[in-house]
Amino acid sequence: MSGFSVEWLNQREGADHRARDSILLANSISWLKDLQVDEPIIIDLGSGTGSTIRAMLPIIQQMFLPVKWRLVDDDPLVLSEAMRRHAGELTIEDCIVDFSNIHKLPLEEVNLITTSALLDLVSADFITELTTQIRAMNKHRPVGLYSALNYDGSIKWLPDHPLDRAILDCFNQDQRRDKGFGPALGPAAGKFLQDQFTARDFQTFSAKSTWELGPADKTLVSSLIEGIADVALQSDNLANSEVKDWGEFRIKNVASGTCHVGHVDLLATPQRNS
Repeated sequence: MSGFSVEWLNQREGADHRARDSILLANSISWLKDLQVDEPIIIDLGSGTGSTIRAMLPIIQQMFLPVKWRLVDDDPLVLSEAMRRHAGELTIEDCIVDFSNIHKLPLEEVNLITTSALLDLVSADFITELTTQIRAMNKHRPVGLYSALNYDGSIKWLPDHPLDRAILDCFNQDQRRDKGFGPALGPAAGKFLQDQFTARDFQTFSAKSTWELGPADKTLVSSLIEGIADVALQSDNLANSEVKDWGEFRIKNVASGTCHVGHVDLLATPQRNS
């Protein structure tokens, strides 16, 4: 899986936290508390620098829930940053893994699996196997999944540009590129994930978690524009001059325009009789 820099993860964290659906976030922790496990274990797959911890921690503390954290990533640099920020204040362990071998994920004794901006990078086979494993784990103890910020394929800019649709098509095509798991689901990940859990008799709850970016987010938006333009330049669908024109227009308007990037959050919990 191609990694993300600490700088990029820091840039997006504020937008991520604002976008998360607050009800699903709170409900995931309430479900965990209702298990009445003395020290429930949350495993965060693709944990990066620990943004999921920082999103969930205020509610966990309000509920006086003594959580153990297991952070999992394939990038030792971002994991070391997560441990630097949190190892002194939380019960936490870090695990460096190869995500291409899903059977090696350290899922032992976990109660809640979390992901953030991860499952749109993986293949249908990965999600099918993950949901199958979670269903099997529920034969021994209740295990749920809270998956946030799965990109849904929609990006809306103001002001408009004539090439917005064509650029988006290039970007979404790239989102389906193989990132180490086979062809990525990209924008289809949220629905596919929900369908897989529904087929396994889980209760599923989904909600939009849209990035709503404006002038205050100009550093993040500028990085987003540059990344999208780089992808479009690698496509055969548009001339380089057209992509350059689009990028210059977007950068020119970054201090006054808006950008909405669609995501979806999902909470999947076992039926009470599972």
